[in-house]
Amino acid sequence: MRDALRAFFEYLRLNRNLSPHSVRAYDSDLSQFIGFLRQHLAAAKSVSDLTAADLTVSNIRAFLGELHRQGLSRASAARKLAAIRTFAKYLRREGLLDQDPAALIATPRREQKIPKHLDVDEMTRLLDTPDAATPLGRRDRAMLELFYASGLRLSELVGLDLEDVNLSSRLVRVLGKGRKERLVPFNTAAQRSMRDYLNDRRQLLEGRTRLASGATTGGGPGSGRPRHPMFVNFRGGRLSGRSVHRLVARYVAACSARFGISPHALRHSFATHLLERGADLRTIQELLGHAQLSTTQRYTHVSASQLMQVYRQAHPRGKKV
Repeated sequence: MRDALRAFFEYLRLNRNLSPHSVRAYDSDLSQFIGFLRQHLAAAKSVSDLTAADLTVSNIRAFLGELHRQGLSRASAARKLAAIRTFAKYLRREGLLDQDPAALIATPRREQKIPKHLDVDEMTRLLDTPDAATPLGRRDRAMLELFYASGLRLSELVGLDLEDVNLSSRLVRVLGKGRKERLVPFNTAAQRSMRDYLNDRRQLLEGRTRLASGATTGGGPGSGRPRHPMFVNFRGGRLSGRSVHRLVARYVAACSARFGISPHALRHSFATHLLERGADLRTIQELLGHAQLSTTQRYTHVSASQLMQVYRQAHPRGKKV
């Protein structure tokens, strides 16, 4: 089983072209499943005897039952089942399994939660919160403006390099999930904030050590091209996703009474506000970089007031409501 897992992770990296983060997620989920199998089958066989044949319907269902007893959310259980399904399909393709047992198991029905987002007025206050009199404040303003103007994922935002942003054309080149590249437009407000920040960026890079240099390599596997991160910290290194998370939480706390607003909520807000102003879901899907339209539908939020407004305008007797 260990050799099959190692080969599977290589397949994900090389054939599926998944990011290191995605491969680690598969590793974590499958390691938990294998650990459960070792305990579940300990009385029947030794740990070293685990094979692909142990991926049975009953064993997978027992694993899901254990996750339920531990209080794991349905979404997390569904993600782990998806990892097992992908692994089982790989084993069948390699001739190590005759049938795909995971295909016979229904996915746990996910809870339908309305994603948190900010309305337009809240977004305006948030964008005005960073201190425009300081270099770091101007950096944060540019970061928030671009975040809201483009709907990028957090990983996409912090992974941006200078070469990925075309200020004159107001376009940003993004390497999304599955290493799929897309071009996303942004607005003039983000353009102005980015220009202001770029002057400060040079100051932030002054006096940096070689270890915290703004120029690194790694523009892809084996590429070796120099990389110049767009958003840098006060030491000149690339701003991390954890730092952006803390910054967003701090600015939201300073301008709003809302709780639980994460950087991802800005992505939700981007999609919701586009939808409210007439953008179609297919266009929003392209901007967000979603492979499935159903994913885009979960990212959008239609308010009750908007539903009533559309109903009154569209239904023949709606104005009487």
